[in-house]
Amino acid sequence: MGLPKEELQPQKLTFQEYINLERENDQKYEYHDGFVIAMAGGTINHSRISGNIFGKFWSLLNEKGGDCEVLNSDTKLAFQDKKKYLYPDAMVVCGEVEESEHKNHGVTNPIIIIEVLSKSTEELDREDKFSLYKQIPSLEYYVLILQDKPQLEIYRRMKLEKQDANKSLWQIETITGIEKMLSFPTLDIKIPFTDIYRKVEF
Repeated sequence: MGLPKEELQPQKLTFQEYINLERENDQKYEYHDGFVIAMAGGTINHSRISGNIFGKFWSLLNEKGGDCEVLNSDTKLAFQDKKKYLYPDAMVVCGEVEESEHKNHGVTNPIIIIEVLSKSTEELDREDKFSLYKQIPSLEYYVLILQDKPQLEIYRRMKLEKQDANKSLWQIETITGIEKMLSFPTLDIKIPFTDIYRKVEF
């Protein structure tokens, strides 16, 4: 016998209920206008790639001594107008970190967002999330890193005279090969694929 229809409907949560849920369960959830999605654990390769890219960014940015910093997947990305809170694998912010109106619950001004692709999230990362990310005025790069081969997809915002986050043009580049390099000209940073994929087993 099936459950009554009303019991099958997911319950909408207020933002505070969402924050309480994370605290009580010691679990990360993405928040989508009242609905939550639990963040599943990743593979060993996913963990290695995420750690490698975070560590390399931290080292390079620290050497430069500027005002940019890298944040890991424990940091929320906030879309206040859309009531969405996501957890990218890594973000780079330059200048003062701008936070959501809910203090300490999400940044709003990354210039780089990085996602390590998984089979279960690939379509979401390429389409739904990018449609959100490209509306961030500060965002300059969106990077997708594949786990099963040394390949990256880089989305670069094209510089226009009159910049509008909702009407920006994006250049998409796919780079393949362990001998290649990931570069961010605006930061004067280059990261070898050998560092990104250190200890990764294909």
